[in-house]
Amino acid sequence: MSTTTLLIDNIGELSTQDWGDGSPEAAAASVLRDAAVVLDGERIAWVGRSSSAPAADARYDAAGRAALPGWVDSHSHLVFAGDRTAEFEARMAGQAYAAGGIGVTTAATRAASDGELRRLLASRVAEAAAWGTTYLETKTGYGLDVENERRSAALAAEAVDEVTYLGAHLVPAGADAEEYTDLVCREMLAAVRPYVRWADVFCERGAFTEEQSRRVLLACRDAGLGLRVHGNQLGPGAGVRLAAELGAASVDHVNFLDDADVEALAGTWSGWTGPSAESEVGTVATVLPACDLSTRAPLAPARRLLDAGVQLAIASNCNPGTSYTSSVAFCVTTAVLQMGLSVQEAVRGATFGAALALRRHVGRDEDGQRAVGSIAVGHRADVQLLDAPSATHLAYRPGMPLTHAVWRAGKQVR
Repeated sequence: MSTTTLLIDNIGELSTQDWGDGSPEAAAASVLRDAAVVLDGERIAWVGRSSSAPAADARYDAAGRAALPGWVDSHSHLVFAGDRTAEFEARMAGQAYAAGGIGVTTAATRAASDGELRRLLASRVAEAAAWGTTYLETKTGYGLDVENERRSAALAAEAVDEVTYLGAHLVPAGADAEEYTDLVCREMLAAVRPYVRWADVFCERGAFTEEQSRRVLLACRDAGLGLRVHGNQLGPGAGVRLAAELGAASVDHVNFLDDADVEALAGTWSGWTGPSAESEVGTVATVLPACDLSTRAPLAPARRLLDAGVQLAIASNCNPGTSYTSSVAFCVTTAVLQMGLSVQEAVRGATFGAALALRRHVGRDEDGQRAVGSIAVGHRADVQLLDAPSATHLAYRPGMPLTHAVWRAGKQVR
C-alpha cells in the first residue's frame, strides 16, 4: 500500500538531537538552520537544507519555526482514578511527602470500571500528545492486587507505547510485606507478563527494602522483563546502586546521591561510544523536575550527573499525588532554569535521553522497530514545531504554550 510523503520545510532551526558522542561539538552539529524534513508514512525519509529538499506529495510550511523531536516521556503513571488535591494542599502547607498517599489512589482505581479507567487514560494520553509528547511509557501500580494490576497493564497496553509493571509500588494496607513481595514476584508477575515490557520497584523507605527490591527485580529479569528502579527520592538509599548492579535501563528520581552513587552510575557508561546498536548502554539517570517542585524536594543533581559522564533523561512523572502534569516542556524549562542545564542538554534529556532510558534510541528501519527521540533517516516520524524561532524559547518564555504542530508516527495530532 502506498503512503503519502510530506515535506516540512522552511524550518528556522531544526534540533535533530543526533548528538553522536554527546560532545559540545556534536551538539552544535545537530542543529540545522533553514532546514527541512520529509516524512514517508511512519518514517523519516530525508533531513537536510530546505534548498536541497526532494519533492513530496504534500508540503507544510514551517514559516521559520523551530522543529525538534517529539518528547519521549519515559516515566508516567497514567492508569488511575480519584483525586489527591487535599494531599497536595497539605504538602504546600508544610507536611512532608510520604509514599503512603499511593493507597488513596489505589482505592479509587480499584473502584473504577474498565470503561472509566479507559476514558481517563485516553484523555491523559491525548493531552500529552497535544503538547508534544509522541512516545509514552506508563506504569501499573495503583491496582496492587493480581486482578487490578493485570487490568491496569492490559488497559495501558491499549493506549501507550511502553508499559511497565510496578506491582512493587507500595505494600497495601494490612498486607504482610514479605507475603506481598512474594505475590509480586509470582502470581502477579505471571498475570501482567503478556502486557508489559518493563518492571519497576519503589526502593525507598516506606515502600520496599533493598532485599525486597532485589527479589522483585531478579524475578522480573528472569521473566524476560527489562528493569527500572524508583530510587533515592526520599533520602539516601540503595536504589541507585542496585539499579547499576543489576543493569537496569534507568533509575528515576535520584534526588539524594552521594559520591558512591554517582560513581556507580558513571561506571555503567564506561563502554559507551555513542548511539549505535553495538554500543554498550548503561543505566540512565532520569530526573523528574515537576515532581521535585511539587514535593518541595531538593532538585535532582542533573548537572553533577552529566558532568560525571552519566546519560540523563527528563520525564514528567505524571501522577495524581506528586506530579499531576504531562507537560514535558515544563520539565525542560525547569531543568534549564533551576537545574543548571543548557537548553540543548535539557531537550536532549527529554528526547534522545528518554529514548535511551527505554532502549528505543536505535532501531531497524526494515522491521518497523524504529528509533525515537531524534530526527534521522529511518527513525519514527515524530516531530514537533514550536511557535518560536528556536528551542531556547522553551526556557526564555517559561510557561508559554509554544507547541504549534505535532506529528506522531507520521500523523499530525495537533
